[in-house]
Amino acid sequence: MTLRRRVILTVLVFGVIAAAACLLAPLVGSTPVSLRRVFDRGLPFHDNADAQIFFIARLPRTLAAALVGAALAAAGVVFQALLRNPLATPFTLGVSAGAALGAMLAITFPVALAFAGVTTVPIASFAGAIGAVAVVYFLATARRQGLSTSVLLLAGITLNSFFSSLILFVQYLADFTQTFRTVRWLLGDLDVAGYGPIVAALPFMVIAFGAFAWLPRSLNLLTLGADAASARGVDVLRTQRLAFFSASLATGAAVSLGGPVGFIGIIVPHLVRLLVGSDHRIVLPASALFGAAFLVSCDVAARTLLAPMELPVGVLTAMIGGPFFLWLLIRKA
Repeated sequence: MTLRRRVILTVLVFGVIAAAACLLAPLVGSTPVSLRRVFDRGLPFHDNADAQIFFIARLPRTLAAALVGAALAAAGVVFQALLRNPLATPFTLGVSAGAALGAMLAITFPVALAFAGVTTVPIASFAGAIGAVAVVYFLATARRQGLSTSVLLLAGITLNSFFSSLILFVQYLADFTQTFRTVRWLLGDLDVAGYGPIVAALPFMVIAFGAFAWLPRSLNLLTLGADAASARGVDVLRTQRLAFFSASLATGAAVSLGGPVGFIGIIVPHLVRLLVGSDHRIVLPASALFGAAFLVSCDVAARTLLAPMELPVGVLTAMIGGPFFLWLLIRKA
């Protein structure tokens, strides 16, 4: 089978899985919803409880889960190729910790920054992610010898630890209510308030995915090493910059929308590689689609397993991802 046919077939299969998950998820929950009643034009919207649950409560949440899952999974693929490290995740370079610090500051020291339906916390979270990206990039290029992936990795890990200590300090200053909100946000929160946050995050994700479309062939060669890639005509520095900024942008937008949902960026890329091989021209789109389906399914499980109580989705992904991560470590050892 030619590569073109493999890509089309893979995208088609994973696209159907993602679409099915997104179509079914708003119908599942502690309160049953009838699709016929949802689209019943004979009932006014304010009298149609099924339509209100579907369009106001569940559909925005499903769309948010799909976007966050797709962005984190695709960013995981790009970071693993860029750093040539199968254990790298979208959160390895401190983007998540920067975003979490921004959110913690916004919750603990509230300032009115709401814009176009987006509340202060997502805005502060995205600003924190961009700040972390800027610091890591500055450190990785400070010696003016291109973009050092080893410095990039070490700077990201160090920044992660530093921001984590600042997060603990901010939490220490918070009162009980603020502490509960911060912990809830850190565990992953896809309960978005309407479509405003999704619309706000969408342009950044579109830009990031547009950049991802240029990367697969270069990432294939970059995994062989910078010298080997350069010898085959790849502009290594430009590819590294494009990969770093696009994956960071996708991660920042995803975290600002749904909080730091862990393990998606490592579980999904490795599962997809087991199914379709390691060619990034197939792995990257397949991971994005499967990541969307995976997080939408996890969110449905999180809000139904212990209904009416709702589990934070990050707890569920961690329960799945922790053992998988250990298995991966043992397998790679």
